Amino acid sequence: MEAYVLDWLNLLLRWLHLVTGIAWIGASLYFVWLDNHLLVPADPEAVRKGVAGELWAIHGGGFYNAQKYKVAPQTLPPTLHWFKWEAYWTWISGFALLCLLYYVGANAYLIDRNVADIAPATAIAVGLGTLAGGWIAYDLLCKSPLGRNERALGCVLALLCVAAAYGLCHVFGGRGAYIHFGAMLGTIMVANVRFIIIPCQKELVRAKQEGRDLDPTPGLKALQRSKHNTYFTLPVLFTMISSHYPLTFAHTGNWLILVAISVAGAAIRIFFVARHKGSSPLLPAAISVIALAVVAIAIAPDARTAPTPGADAQASFARVQAVVTTRCAVCHSAAPTQPGFTAAPKGVMLDTPERIASQAAQIFQQTSSKVMPIGNLTGMTDDEREVIAQWYTSGAKR
Repeated sequence: MEAYVLDWLNLLLRWLHLVTGIAWIGASLYFVWLDNHLLVPADPEAVRKGVAGELWAIHGGGFYNAQKYKVAPQTLPPTLHWFKWEAYWTWISGFALLCLLYYVGANAYLIDRNVADIAPATAIAVGLGTLAGGWIAYDLLCKSPLGRNERALGCVLALLCVAAAYGLCHVFGGRGAYIHFGAMLGTIMVANVRFIIIPCQKELVRAKQEGRDLDPTPGLKALQRSKHNTYFTLPVLFTMISSHYPLTFAHTGNWLILVAISVAGAAIRIFFVARHKGSSPLLPAAISVIALAVVAIAIAPDARTAPTPGADAQASFARVQAVVTTRCAVCHSAAPTQPGFTAAPKGVMLDTPERIASQAAQIFQQTSSKVMPIGNLTGMTDDEREVIAQWYTSGAKR
């Protein structure tokens, strides 16, 4: 019953995280797009009132006229719409999901004894420290004199991200390392909203209400953090889906793969931001394509591992079935016996000879990369992995 309840919590939290994440990121991408498409108002009266740019759009059968003021309108409207709770609830639901999956299930999802033999409490402390430490280091750098030089700041932040990727991939299993890298960036993004962007916006509103001269400094601070958030967006989204792709996180060079795909994601955002402004820079586009191509080539499977039909089997199917039954089918069966599992993960069942044979490629890929058994909960040995590898490369015969 406990596993069943945890499954439902997992489902509901993931659903909430997805919905709020779409709302937050969608709004963020829209406003970046909007800012980059504003034109000087055609009406001189709008310019006189302080409108810096406007945009006409049509959507859902209606016309919209969005205007942005240089600082603030002469008179504040009675209702202002704030965009913050989408960000807060994305982080709240994501952190709850992180705790449920990776901290409650630390032995399975977070720790890999082949990477670092650490206790669950130690792993959880490192994970939480990464989230808090990432924000503190980032915030201090932005507030330091370095923060006034965007290019230098970007280089230092990139180096720190590389260091974080390397460190996490040498403490946690690949799955846990990737999700904590994304959670670190996501924490920075939401902390930017909570502690910088919203307070700066409130200061602008307060100054206007009190009739004080408007200081553009808070707005510039908020703009800087908002720019950073848009470049973090695609790397974070990649880490959110990365657990479905062991070809990345289970690779021996997983930290380099994480860095390369993050660079590609940031470069894609740079390209589209520039394109929305009316230019199409080739450098960021080339960087993203090259980075992804290099990763794809680097992690491509060795042609020598492909099955060779007709070759003499070096491992009998009976031995393979014994390994799979003992190490894999305790989770991947119609009625799992491994504690914490109420159904076969992803619906993959390996409890009959026919099902084992039909999943030969997947079994080989998952066991040879040591992604499975998850957290090696069932204690599969290297010799047993070799039995599966020999069976697969010799034709995967039954």
